[in-house]
Parts: sequence; structure tokens; C-alpha cells
Amino acid sequence: MKSARILVLVLTALLVGPRLCEASGPRQYYDTNWSYNTTNNYYYVNYYYRPLVTQPTYDYHYCIYHESQPRYIYYYNPTTQAYWGRYEIGSKGDARYSILAAKDRKKDLKDIPETAFPKPAKMPSVPGAKDSVAIEPPPENVPDKKPGDPKGKR
Repeated sequence: MKSARILVLVLTALLVGPRLCEASGPRQYYDTNWSYNTTNNYYYVNYYYRPLVTQPTYDYHYCIYHESQPRYIYYYNPTTQAYWGRYEIGSKGDARYSILAAKDRKKDLKDIPETAFPKPAKMPSVPGAKDSVAIEPPPENVPDKKPGDPKGKR
């Protein structure tokens, strides 16, 4: 009888264990509100993601909106300190995201020529993921005026 209980416990652990190891919460999400960086004059939200479903903590990148480039939201990796692609605001379907080649990724956007951005394609996979889960599109509700500015910028 005792060995039967142990067998049931072992089988239960084998079946339930992997589910308990999965981290809780969504695989990816964005901050809900845009913040303004007064030093560099841009808006940003954080993009949080887990490369592996079982990873308990989130990694993050910045989604940056420059008023001088009102059609795009740029993705910036704080670990590599480089812009790595951009999302086209208002895009639909499979023509949404331009991912930069490794040689074109730079710390400053001004150092990346417009010609380095390829034609938009589908959203890329979650950074570092082994599966093919695509990045969710960023929030397109970019602010229409700077903090403290009574007039809208558009």
C-alpha cells in the first residue's frame, strides 16, 4: 500500500511538475504609458519578454518614438546598446517590422542610414526565443505633445 502511494506521488509529480516550473504571467507585454526622456528628447515604453516560457524573470528592450520620425517606433536593446529594428505605425498584416542587419545596429539612431532599414516584413520572434512566437506590436498611442507643452506637436 505504501509503495502504491509513492508511485502515485511520483507519477503526479512527473505530470504536474513541468507546469509548476512554467513562470506565471504573460510571455510578453509593454508598459501602458509612454514616458518622455528629456535628455534625449524622445518618448519610450519598455517591452518586457521572456525568451523561454520557463524563465521566471523578464528581459526588456526599449521602444522609442522620436518626433522627427513620426512613422516609426524603434526597438533598442539596452544590453547591446543598439537599435535593432523599427515598427511602422499604422501597419497591418505582414509588412510591419524592419529588422536591421547586425552590421547596421548602432547606439545612435543618427548613425543608421535610412537605406539600412529593409522593406517591412512580419514581426520578428521574441528576442532569444527558441520557438517562433512573434513579438506583439507595440502600443501605437504615442503622445501628441511633450510634457508641459500646452500645444500638440501634430
